[in-house]
Formats: sequence, structure tokens, C-alpha cells
Amino acid sequence: MSRKEPNTLIALSSSTWDEEELRVAKRVLDSGNLSMGKEVAEFEETFAATVGSRFAVMFNSGSSANLGLFFALKYGKDINLKQSSEVIVPAVSWSTSFYPISQAGFKLRFVDVNHKTLNIDPDKVLENINDKTGAILAVNLLGNPSELSILRDIAESKNILLLEDNCESLGATLGGKQTGTFGIAGTYSFYFSHHICTMEGGMVVTDSQELQQVMRSIRAHGWTRGLPADNLVHPLSLNPWEDLFRFVLPGFNLRPLEISGAVGKTQLSKLDNIVQMRRLNAQRFVELFSDSKYFSIQEENGESSWFGFSLILKDRISQSRTKLIDLLTNSGIETRPIVAGNFLRNPVMKHLDFIAEGTFINADLIHDRGFFIGNHHFDFRDKLEEFHQLIENFAMKESK
Repeated sequence: MSRKEPNTLIALSSSTWDEEELRVAKRVLDSGNLSMGKEVAEFEETFAATVGSRFAVMFNSGSSANLGLFFALKYGKDINLKQSSEVIVPAVSWSTSFYPISQAGFKLRFVDVNHKTLNIDPDKVLENINDKTGAILAVNLLGNPSELSILRDIAESKNILLLEDNCESLGATLGGKQTGTFGIAGTYSFYFSHHICTMEGGMVVTDSQELQQVMRSIRAHGWTRGLPADNLVHPLSLNPWEDLFRFVLPGFNLRPLEISGAVGKTQLSKLDNIVQMRRLNAQRFVELFSDSKYFSIQEENGESSWFGFSLILKDRISQSRTKLIDLLTNSGIETRPIVAGNFLRNPVMKHLDFIAEGTFINADLIHDRGFFIGNHHFDFRDKLEEFHQLIENFAMKESK
């Protein structure tokens, strides 16, 4: 399952699977029950209990989780967003943090991030709240919790919703509370490079009975099948034949597979050890780079689950990123931009309904000078030491 090549010093990601996941996958394949069913339902229940949420709804990806959530907020009765609502988002995040907001008919309002934590700046959030603001989307970047307690207080004081895109930060905590659970809902991803992997898969957690039921309908064609008789979406006729094919919401097919649910349960049992090892690697990374004259690293807020390790080139070598990336690539070290950098600089913005007022100094800094390397669920501190020596030597020469 591993994507790590023999000549790779530090791979971007690595498989968290072993023989146990393969046995579980074979068991499901042999059963012939492949479409969403019992295994998915059990994973949802276990996941909700693990993060401390009342409900969890699984989707076929983290991107789909965001899509299902925002359409549920569009069609919910008690918990919803008006179509004229603006959603405040950080300028640094992944594409499918933003697309579902626009696709559901809401307006994106971008704000700058904190250059130390890389997460949304609460001061910028406050500056951008107006009478059209309906929600704040906090993205916990690279495993690092946003200032969620502050954002929650802001949301409550302004009577707006707090949402979390926690796709990169499973296992992170703030004040002992799991990220993804501070607002009305939080989303997660189980893609290959993330903390746990179900091949493809995502989840939304919420304490709202209505919201989870609307998501279940939207996830599967917008029908009433599978909803309880006393559901909050649409009354059932109690004629099973009719209720199987009654369509009440403009939904999608975002359902996960049974094999993903089954593997998810196995992966979840390993999460504590996975996060513990990622934090052990991170401790060494921070020790190596905290006093660097050439690079700044992400400042931890709460307890990060350290999706990856970001670095931003300081002034003295600010023009050297291309040369550095070439060196790392040739040395067998895989790198990527810090998520998508300043997303406003992408051509796709011409297709989105958005507002971006003021400056985006920190997002541009991340875009122009930043990169990150992978973290893993196994001990590779010796490789981090080699990485540190390599790029510090490079920077020393470049700064002369």
C-alpha cells in the first residue's frame, strides 16, 4: 500500500494500512454487501463517539462532506443559511473548502490568515462581519487548531454559525476538545495522505438532529429512504413501497462504500497511536527549526495532529524557493505548496461569487515563500535531521 519509493528520503505520505485492513476489506468483498449499509453505520457511530459528537454522517470524500453540509444548511428548516448569506473563509485552504459554498448559492467572503498559525485571523473575521454574514468557516490547517474558542464566541455574539473544515486535522485538540466539534458541524477526510485512510471517504459531525437527517437525505438522491418515521425532513407515508422512492430534496449520490466503512473502523482503532507518533516527529521538527535564521514554521495552537510540516522562507533567502525545491526533489524529498497558497490567485475565482476586501499579506507570503513536507505515523526523526542539515546548509550559502 505504501507510495514511498526506495530512493525517497522523505515521502509526502505513506500507507497506514497493514494486513488487518486487507482482511477486513476481503471480508466485505466476500460478503457481497458492497453498497452503503451496516459497516458504514457502525463506523459513523464509532466515529461520533471518538470525537465526542452526537451524530456523524459518512460521505464518499471529505470534499463531498463539505458539499453535503452546505446543501444541508441551504435546505434545513431550523438550522439554515439564507440564500443571500455570506460565509467568511480564510484565503488559504483547499479548493473544496470553497466550492461547495458557492455551489450551494452562498457568497464567499475571504479574509487573511495569521502568518504564524496559518489559520484564519479572528481580527479579520470581526472586521468583515456585516448584516449579510451567515457563517464563519474555520479551516484547521495542516493539523493545527484555529482559534476556535475565540471564533465560537464571535459566532455566538453575532448570532451566526461556526463551521469547521477539519479535513487535515483529525485528532487535534484545543483545551482537550476535539477539533471539528466547536461549531454546529465539522468535516473530515479519510483520503490516502490523511491521518486515517478509507481509500476515499469523509465525515460530517454535528449535534443537530435535523442537520444530520437533511445530510442523510442529500447524500442519497434527496429521498426519504432510511429516515425514521418521525424525521424532521419530510413526513413518511408509512407505506414502505412509496417511502423507498419519495424524493424531497435536490440531492446527490455522495454515498460511501461498505468497504470504506469497515476499514474505517479498523483505522480508527489505530488513531491514538498514529497521532502520538506524528506528535513525536513534530517535537523533533520544532526543536530543529524553532531558532532558524532562514525559515519560519507553523506555530502550534492547542495540540496539533501535525498533518505535515510547513516552512516559510525568511527575507534573507526569500527569492530562493525554486532552487530549494529543485534541491529537495533531487534529494528524494517530496514537497508541496502550503495547501493551495492564496486561493484568490487561482484562475477559477472568475467562476465564483466572492468578496475579497483589503490586503492579503500573509496569504501572499505563504503563497510565494511557503512549502511543506509530509509527516508520518512512524518514527522518521533521523530523516528530519538530514532534511534540516540539507536546507540549512543551502540557506547559509544562499544568504551570502
